[in-house]
Amino acid sequence: MQEWFESVKADFVLNFIEKDRWMSMVTGLKNTLIITLFAALLGIILGIIVAAVRTTYDNNVDTMKYQKNFGYYILKFFNGLCKVYLTVIRGTPVVVQLLIIYFIILASSTNDILIAVIAFGINSGAYVAEILRGGIMSIDRGQFEAGRSIGFNYIETMIYIIIPQVFKNVLPALLNEFIALLKETSIAGYVGVMDLTRAANSIRGATFSAFMPLIALAIIYLIIVMLMTKLVGIVERRLRKSER
Repeated sequence: MQEWFESVKADFVLNFIEKDRWMSMVTGLKNTLIITLFAALLGIILGIIVAAVRTTYDNNVDTMKYQKNFGYYILKFFNGLCKVYLTVIRGTPVVVQLLIIYFIILASSTNDILIAVIAFGINSGAYVAEILRGGIMSIDRGQFEAGRSIGFNYIETMIYIIIPQVFKNVLPALLNEFIALLKETSIAGYVGVMDLTRAANSIRGATFSAFMPLIALAIIYLIIVMLMTKLVGIVERRLRKSER
């Protein structure tokens, strides 16, 4: 037992204490959290825009197609654009999207973290959009008619009546999407970002010892996901209480 403890201690010192290698993990954790946070914000913005366009088209196409005014063709164009975006993003691996943005679209940029934020934000936005669209479409049509009956136009009805109910219904699903986003950022090292996974791999490459850095990597991700899962549970319980 004593020999095992000494071996683990020596492995720990080699991988984290010597040459302050633990600082790589700290830097990696910071970059991972930054990418996740800003990608989630970008995903929410894109998701709201896409969901708004898609649901506005679905809810008004039957009325507008007979009028066929300029607004109808504009809405139809943007709805088609949103459908292409959703199809492409959900139909291709996120790592491929990351590589395309890094090596082709933003090849001239030297800000690797910004590129990762954009790539993961665009990817997350597609899934957030479908979550929000599903939430909006689940709202009874009577809610829209109630908004119109008190003098709200379509946009005001969405802002003051529909959206608050939607966020209440889809918040747990959104939080679960952000948990998935956190884990997806582990591939950011493909474009040179010093995230948690790349930090652990750099330590492994320097020490030729895989156990300690990779187990530490798994534990850090597990702790963060457990905390976020706990947050999801708290939100769900409060939402259930508010419905009583």
